[in-house]
Amino acid sequence: MATEAFEEIAQTFEFFDDWEDRYRHVIDLGRALEPLEDAFKVPATKVDGCASQVWLLPKIADGVFSFRGDSDAMIVRGLIAVLAALYNDVPAGEIAAIDAHAELGRLGLNDHLSAQRSNGVRAMIECIQMTAAQA
Repeated sequence: MATEAFEEIAQTFEFFDDWEDRYRHVIDLGRALEPLEDAFKVPATKVDGCASQVWLLPKIADGVFSFRGDSDAMIVRGLIAVLAALYNDVPAGEIAAIDAHAELGRLGLNDHLSAQRSNGVRAMIECIQMTAAQA
């Protein structure tokens, strides 16, 4: 049930032989992420449970979910980009049906992130799901 954007990331990951290459690709995705303006980096958009500073700015327009995000850590910016590829442009009512753990597992992220990073990803996913559920 992944989006086309997420499938592109998954296909790219298949070309990499080792985790270091995948890790670098995640960082590159983070570098390409449009930064969130400082005006949006406020307590209301901050995600609790992340070791790094993380802000998510979700939006639902015409029933379709999307979000922008930012972090002070480059790898986390990349993880935000991966989550954006997974969740952006999905109808809000379908967000809960996305098995993020399984989809991220396809990329090998579940096995290669530290416990703190995994907790942060889980916190971001919960924030996304909660916002979509409130729509």
